[in-house]
Amino acid sequence: MQLTVADEAAGLAGPDNRSVGAPNRVPRVTAEFWLIKLMAVTVGETAADFLAVNLGLGLELTTWIMTAVLLVALALQFAQRRYVAATYWLAVVLISVVGTLITDNLVDTFGVPLEVTTIACVLLLAATFAIWYASERTLSIHTVVTTRREIFYWLAVLFTFALGTAAGDLVAEQMQVGYLVTGIIFGGVIAAVAIAYFVLKIDGILAFWLAYIFTRPLGASFGDLLSQPVEYGGLGLGTIITSLIFLGIIAGLVIYLTMTRRDAETVMESSAAL
Repeated sequence: MQLTVADEAAGLAGPDNRSVGAPNRVPRVTAEFWLIKLMAVTVGETAADFLAVNLGLGLELTTWIMTAVLLVALALQFAQRRYVAATYWLAVVLISVVGTLITDNLVDTFGVPLEVTTIACVLLLAATFAIWYASERTLSIHTVVTTRREIFYWLAVLFTFALGTAAGDLVAEQMQVGYLVTGIIFGGVIAAVAIAYFVLKIDGILAFWLAYIFTRPLGASFGDLLSQPVEYGGLGLGTIITSLIFLGIIAGLVIYLTMTRRDAETVMESSAAL
């Protein structure tokens, strides 16, 4: 789902005070973007399970450790003040893990039902978008050129991961649909969003965030399908092998993007044009 700055002109974008020619701090949306995003959400699911269960760290300790690592990664990301593939995607992978752990803690540690967790994540994400738009008059992913906008961006990403985990678990486990069918269901939802964007011409930013949300349960479902034991409906590859496979794919794509910089984006239009 390729979005361009032109999509913003007719959509939600509004005036801002950035300078002309400022580098966008997040990547241009390309096919590689969606592929890495899908791999990252899969790693988020399997890596969280590996650390908490297979390594025996437990849910609470794993959450504290990975949150600390994520904060370091985000500090590196904010220090760049431009898009750098390695630091950006490192933050995405880690925020995927932490988003999974947030949902797991709410459900397993505090006993919050998956239905309530899903609704809470929807409300938090909606509040983030509402405050973001009220503050910046835009939800544009093409003009993340200030620290404040980048904070809103990463908060939205975090809540999409937590929401996707809750929604995926709700459908696959609590509703007992199974990992494969759940993946197919959310894959169908993403296909519907793509059709709505390309054919019905719905707002580009709305389409982007809908697809971003639903790739989380799609990736998590297939991650569980690959890693979980056969008796639990998986293929039994285990969390280590599954995580290494997808981390290898992510690393290869990030190296490619670092060399080509085909997903880097500089905002050249004037504020009035956006």
